[in-house]
Amino acid sequence: MTVTGFTGIVIIFLFLGSMFFFTLTRDQEKERNLRQIPAFRRIKEVIGLTVEEGSQLHVSLGRGGFTSLQSASALAGLSILQEIIKASSVCDSPPVATTGNATISFLAQDIIQGTSEAISTEGHERSSVGELVGLTPFSYAVGTLTTIRENQVSANILAGWYGNEITWLTTAGERQSSPTIAGTAQLPAQAIMYASASEPLIGEEIFTAGAYLGKKPMHVSSVNTQDIFRWILVVLMILGIVLKYLGMHDIFQSILMGVS
Repeated sequence: MTVTGFTGIVIIFLFLGSMFFFTLTRDQEKERNLRQIPAFRRIKEVIGLTVEEGSQLHVSLGRGGFTSLQSASALAGLSILQEIIKASSVCDSPPVATTGNATISFLAQDIIQGTSEAISTEGHERSSVGELVGLTPFSYAVGTLTTIRENQVSANILAGWYGNEITWLTTAGERQSSPTIAGTAQLPAQAIMYASASEPLIGEEIFTAGAYLGKKPMHVSSVNTQDIFRWILVVLMILGIVLKYLGMHDIFQSILMGVS
């Protein structure tokens, strides 16, 4: 086994071990502090406003597939949808979800039905809706724009895999004067969201919804572990720069090549 492969296995076990440690030592009386992410705070605010106003939240899950690298963003969007349905269960107009992928649409409808039954809202006159609005980038954008422009929709949460069509969606939300919270793992779309969305989710922030919205123990532990490993990585990068400046990096490189 190469040094790189062995190091990767060690990091995975350390990460999992840290997650379980934080979960077991978690204080039930006092939530472990998490760094502030404005987008999640804004989601909680708009949920409260929609309950008060009787308006509707729109959750767009993108058009990414479920059998490729795009699935990570789609699953993160489904997690956000589930937490939003729970939090807005007393709203007169439950959230509406749109997607551009058939598989994600089926999963969204399953989450809507299962969550509604779990919190006993299936008897309400209106329930959350999951819509497959288009299977191509253009048709998905047009279908989603129709939902965004409905008078009943007061805020838009875009969480999933997007292409360049994200520009139309975020711009439409701003023109409707409705808050737009957006996040994705697709880098070009991230840049567009950062420039045009009210509250963008940057980088891996889209994958922390379970910790910030649901306060699930394992999710909170995962975020705490990520923050620790992030600082470790920063320290290692600074150490590498110092070693290179001192001319010692060649020694360590020779040792590693010899071990591998």
